[in-house]
Amino acid sequence: MQTLANDKQKLITALSVLLSLGFIITSFASYFVSKETIRKSIIKDELPLTSDNIYSEIQKDLVRPTFISSMMASDTFLRDWVLDGEKDLAQITKYLGEIKNRYGTFASFYVSERTGNYYHPGGILKQISPKDEHDVWYYRVRAMKQPYEISVDTNQADKDALTIFINYHVYDYADKFLGVAGIGLTVDAVRKLIDSYQERYDRIVYFVDLKGDVALYSNHQTSPGDNIRRIEGLQAQADTVLKSQSGSYQYKRDGRVHLLNVRFIPELDWYLFVEKMEDEALAEIKRTLYMNLALCMVITGVVLTLTNITINRYQRRLEEMATTDKLTGLANRQACELFADQAMKLARRNQEPLSAILIDIDHFKQVNDRYGHLAGDAVIKQLAETIQGCLRESDFLCRWGGEEYLLLMKGCDLNRAQIIAEHLRTTVKEAPIVHEGVSITVTISLGVAEHRDEESNTVMFGRADEALYRAKASGRDRVCTAD
Repeated sequence: MQTLANDKQKLITALSVLLSLGFIITSFASYFVSKETIRKSIIKDELPLTSDNIYSEIQKDLVRPTFISSMMASDTFLRDWVLDGEKDLAQITKYLGEIKNRYGTFASFYVSERTGNYYHPGGILKQISPKDEHDVWYYRVRAMKQPYEISVDTNQADKDALTIFINYHVYDYADKFLGVAGIGLTVDAVRKLIDSYQERYDRIVYFVDLKGDVALYSNHQTSPGDNIRRIEGLQAQADTVLKSQSGSYQYKRDGRVHLLNVRFIPELDWYLFVEKMEDEALAEIKRTLYMNLALCMVITGVVLTLTNITINRYQRRLEEMATTDKLTGLANRQACELFADQAMKLARRNQEPLSAILIDIDHFKQVNDRYGHLAGDAVIKQLAETIQGCLRESDFLCRWGGEEYLLLMKGCDLNRAQIIAEHLRTTVKEAPIVHEGVSITVTISLGVAEHRDEESNTVMFGRADEALYRAKASGRDRVCTAD
């Protein structure tokens, strides 16, 4: 039995290890394959698509002011008014006010090359001068070959609020430089646009100029750095990024992997940077991994529990088959010997008597010959039930073999055992066995022996068998005690 228990434990352990390893290896293999697939999908498809979508939004939200400035620069009214000598101030202020109100800009302006006047919806703000540090922008724009620039500067017309200006060259009909016109958006307003992009697409969005300086980023994030050449992890790739019109990259900063897509926006002369954290992208499959592992543990536990229950059931069944007599349901001889060993040790330890009664059915062959073997089986089975009904709970009855039974009684000396044996004999004789409507009367012979000190069970059973032999030799249906 101990060997069987050890084998069962080994089987459960091996099955547990195999199931756990199988589930864990499968789960992690699936995780890493999914992780690589998702990373490639983000880099090759998701981030470029997001960049395209944001670029479309930029054309609507940020590039639109550039077009408005371009329209102002080519507007015949503005050019005619300048060529006419800038005489009617009300006309230009009304025009600039209409631009500001119609298109919802933060500022609208025109700076005249001829007079140096800075016009805005409220009138003439000032006269620009190369000596004024606030006017450096004008002389820089005037010297540019490009038709316009986008710059971040303070707006003197509105309490020096930080503003994004689109400064556009204005030429007359003969391509002579007349001045600079344009509009302005507050940096905060543009950052709100970036906030909306980030919220809509769940990405980190910021803009970088041609020098690598971070020009604009969201209100809801800290600046990734003042220049991408000084951003941890991105330093080595910064020059490559700035030389390319577009591309996908990845770098590690603060222990986190950043997946990056870059796109150059020619209308703004800026690069659009769209980032996504790898761990955020993989959060779902990580949750799936943890769920799979938890599910694996549950399944493994269920499988092991069911396996253990099944093995225990079969083990009990095998034990029953090995220790139980199929016909009577009593313990068989093997089980009786095990019980006798335990009972003998207990009797010695507690200094208590232990007696054995060997019982045999008289003339059993005649019962088989007269009534048939099925009747004989019925006699053996019903006789066991009759004897069992006369015993104490502590008494142990087994089928010793054929038509013989062995009864072991703890705490019972020879005299008490003889009395019990006599009671069994009379009870059996007075309780005919009925099989298929036929009453069959049987008698039994019994041999009684009490366990002696240092005596083995085999010797005790042998003495009980000798007593039974004398009872049968003396005419049967009687009780004899061992010497």
